[in-house]
Amino acid sequence: MTRRAAEGPETSVGSPVEAAFREEHGRLLAALVHRFGDLDLAEEVAAEAIEAALTHWPVDGVPSKPGAWLLTTARRRAVDRLRRDKTYATRIAVLQAEADRAEPAPRVEGGGLPDERLELFFTCAHPALPADERVALMLRCLAGLTTTEVARAFLVPSATMGQRIVRAKKKIRVARIPFRVPDAEELPTRLPGVLQVIYSIFTEGYAASSGPQLQRLDLAEEAIRLARILRSLLPGEREIAGLLGLLLSVHARRAARSGPHGEIVLLDEQDRGRWDRPMIDEGRALVVRSLTGGKPGPYGVQAAIAALHNEASGVEATDWPQIVALYDVLVGLAPSPIVAMNRAVAVAMRDGPAAGLALLAELADEPLLRRHAPFRTVQGDLLSRLGRHAEAADSFRRALELAGSEPEQDHLRRRIAAAEQQSGSAGPMAD
Repeated sequence: MTRRAAEGPETSVGSPVEAAFREEHGRLLAALVHRFGDLDLAEEVAAEAIEAALTHWPVDGVPSKPGAWLLTTARRRAVDRLRRDKTYATRIAVLQAEADRAEPAPRVEGGGLPDERLELFFTCAHPALPADERVALMLRCLAGLTTTEVARAFLVPSATMGQRIVRAKKKIRVARIPFRVPDAEELPTRLPGVLQVIYSIFTEGYAASSGPQLQRLDLAEEAIRLARILRSLLPGEREIAGLLGLLLSVHARRAARSGPHGEIVLLDEQDRGRWDRPMIDEGRALVVRSLTGGKPGPYGVQAAIAALHNEASGVEATDWPQIVALYDVLVGLAPSPIVAMNRAVAVAMRDGPAAGLALLAELADEPLLRRHAPFRTVQGDLLSRLGRHAEAADSFRRALELAGSEPEQDHLRRRIAAAEQQSGSAGPMAD
């Protein structure tokens, strides 16, 4: 097997083939796992099928049913492998027997058997796996990213990420974690893990943690695609609607967030005419769905906040009191230092920068925020608005030490220079 095949669907082949791989990879992998009950075997034969497609499709054309072609090829490769390796075949047979004894997966809302991808979703997000392993495995198996791409997204060496993925798959195998949709009693505790993984993928796409681009649109769009799949499979879950509504409402601003040279364009400077209005409308409808019929969830509330931003003609016209009220609800549902920081920003917009700065001061000792560049950036912005430019420059310098992507670093250098010019001084302040 070549390295490219072993890594999965990463390919430079043109759009029809690449699109087919992107669309079919998760479905293919899920079907193979469902059939053989072994993630390693499924990944290997899926990669071999893609390798075969890379050979045949550019010559013969993409078949009318690319997914069926890939699945048939992969199944044949799996059978060949099991015939050659009797020990492996015995282990697979044991797994299949155990799966047959397991209770069948429940029917999901909308009727019909659950999609096999749903089983893979919930297996990758099993609570027995640590959060970082869940995200890595989900990116690798369901988002179809290579190990190298997953490693880049999380700022770790490829070897480290490879070990993390291997460890997660071993844990699934050794612990005999079943590939199935959890029953109704388990679902409320398992679904948040799935949603958190998709949100993590989107977050990395929204603001890349390194590299020359502010956004990684491929990751953001992959997260949206996964959220759409999940929503189609579990249409009755309002928090899925909330998450998809949030992703769409935020992603709708993507074209206006960067300037012609990739520089950051802040919300109050964005050309709102460049926002994706159909996507905003779809997001708004999902927000309504997520907030109708019972107690709201954290994603639904965040989606409502994003929708309020989208409805305003500008920052000054934004309904900041309502946004603060929604953050108050969010603090009760999902308290975290990040939520508290964002609430402080909203309070600053409603009541003035001094009020926001006072709230930030209360959060200054939070370990997570001490390593969070946006916290220092927000602090510098509020200090600047109060005319405390020397202190603002110091906060921006601290943010620069923590910043990831090159556009973020360039933005902070400009803020430092502007603050120093306003204060009439240069160089770092003494602590």
